Amino acid sequence: MMKPENEAGLAKMVMAAKGPLAVQGGATRGLTLTGEVLSTARLSGIELYEPGALTLVARAGTPVAEIEVALAEHGQRLAFEPMDHRGVAGTDGTPTIGGVVAGNISGPRRIQAGAARDFLLGVRFVDGNGVIIRNGGRVMKNVTGYDLVKLMAGSWGTLGVLSEVAFKVLPMAETQMTVMLSGLDTDRAVRAMSSALCSPFEVSGAAYDPAGRDGNPVVMLRLEGFGGSVAYRAGKIRDLMAGQGEISQTETPAQSADIWKAVRDVKAFHNRKGDVWKLSVKPSDAPGLAKRLGASDLLFDWGGGLIWALMPEGSDLRAKAGRFDGHATLVRADKDTKARLGVFQPLSAPLEEITKGLRDRFDPRGIFNTGLMQPAAGA
Repeated sequence: MMKPENEAGLAKMVMAAKGPLAVQGGATRGLTLTGEVLSTARLSGIELYEPGALTLVARAGTPVAEIEVALAEHGQRLAFEPMDHRGVAGTDGTPTIGGVVAGNISGPRRIQAGAARDFLLGVRFVDGNGVIIRNGGRVMKNVTGYDLVKLMAGSWGTLGVLSEVAFKVLPMAETQMTVMLSGLDTDRAVRAMSSALCSPFEVSGAAYDPAGRDGNPVVMLRLEGFGGSVAYRAGKIRDLMAGQGEISQTETPAQSADIWKAVRDVKAFHNRKGDVWKLSVKPSDAPGLAKRLGASDLLFDWGGGLIWALMPEGSDLRAKAGRFDGHATLVRADKDTKARLGVFQPLSAPLEEITKGLRDRFDPRGIFNTGLMQPAAGA
């Protein structure tokens, strides 16, 4: 395993590579990669944090927990709420901020605040020729030029190895509350979440658990902000949901936080047998699509726009789903299933052509995470 101590060392290792490199951050995603492991774990540490400017710069291998502690000391947070994959993927390791950017990892608050890429101000990375590239800036007013920042978010280490990332951060909410609506089937649940999200009451989380509490399906709607505002908006949401099911709400902010940590990390699927899939869909398509899957269990987030599905081992969820407007990612399965089905949704021919062009430009030797985002052999 290669573990560069600094960016210059990283560039030298990439330049000297004779074969494929498996780019690794905290090793929490359970990816099966080809080649010698190139770890960013030692590229760690917060380089710059200016609470007054709402900006933070960190080396790619910095643990997410370290960043969250530093932000919390100043009453701030990563607004996009990145999930911790270890429980659902069945892995160890330490989540890193570079891994968050590489996967564009965004949690329940994405529906209100935006995704990880929306808060990126700048990146530094090493391309496939060992060249150090900088794009964007360290403060909000300096984001100029070609937007490689957005391109690197969600590229999963196939275009370059991140060495540094710069973020905009936001203040923590003073308090939060979750309004819950029980007893709805999937169609009614998605309509209820859409109604709440389209309201003026600033819902920052909308999820649905068909298994719910004691087998009773439950819709969860989160409200965050100042105490008086949260209480007022919660009352308005209860009025909006009146007559649709049994309504309740959390009694303390801690109870609400626990609910959304469980949603964020898909706690319902931890330590359970089966493959885990993640589908990004149009919320209006979610109920019909879910019925076709034959899943052991489901969890809906982003108002129905994100479906987590626990499937029997080896199942081809994409075949069961058929054609739909979205994509399905295989998050947890054995090596053979991942090789057969592929982790990522096969791209259309035009998108594959664009993607190939980008790979040829940034990784002309084809050494970064070889095959990770290409179609599976049987696709």
